[in-house]
Amino acid sequence: MQKVLFNDLGLIDYKEAWDFQEQLFKETIDIKIENRKDNTNIPTQHHLLFCEHPHVYTLGKSGDEAHLLLSEAMLKQKGATYYKINRGGDITYHGPGQIVGYPILDLDLFFTDIHKYLRFLEEMIIRTLAEYGIEAGRYEGYTGVWLDADDPRKARKICAMGVRCSRWVTMHGFAFNVHPDLSYFGNIIPCGIDDKQVTSMYQELGRAVDMEEVKEKLKKHFAALFEAEIHQN
Repeated sequence: MQKVLFNDLGLIDYKEAWDFQEQLFKETIDIKIENRKDNTNIPTQHHLLFCEHPHVYTLGKSGDEAHLLLSEAMLKQKGATYYKINRGGDITYHGPGQIVGYPILDLDLFFTDIHKYLRFLEEMIIRTLAEYGIEAGRYEGYTGVWLDADDPRKARKICAMGVRCSRWVTMHGFAFNVHPDLSYFGNIIPCGIDDKQVTSMYQELGRAVDMEEVKEKLKKHFAALFEAEIHQN
């Protein structure tokens, strides 16, 4: 069973969290390169980071900048920042009330299948939502977690995903809408999909849920799916 170090970074600037991810990602890859070069077996360390970000829009490497509907001046007016980043996927929004998860895993020690990895992250969200009586699933052709995915007129996204993987080491991850200000999604074409709505646990349940409780459920399902032990860092 693999050991995963958990760290809750709290409310943290996007760039600061990205730099921290990059540091852990590079450390893991450097160990793997050294092991291969010197025929050594230095263990790599897995990490799971949770955080919230101040209002920010991020565009993945395959995204279209036209999907951001705000000028630089309008971004400032809304107190938001914007970054082009090195994950897959298109544009998304992060803000307070959204649990953002960044697993930095050496998939060589789990399974070398990026599609399975994404499905596991989706399943973690689906199982967590089920504990609150929210039935969620997948929308064919898209990543992330959706409600009413079998009805194109009602389908709405509750969790976006975008990852980077190099030498089977992952970074970036998921953005799970617990109770963010959904109006900020109105300033983008979320994930490049212009005919679908975005929702949150708050909107679906009509009441607030405890963020810490949701985080504990996410960790529980992550550990079960990845057959891992989570240790507080």
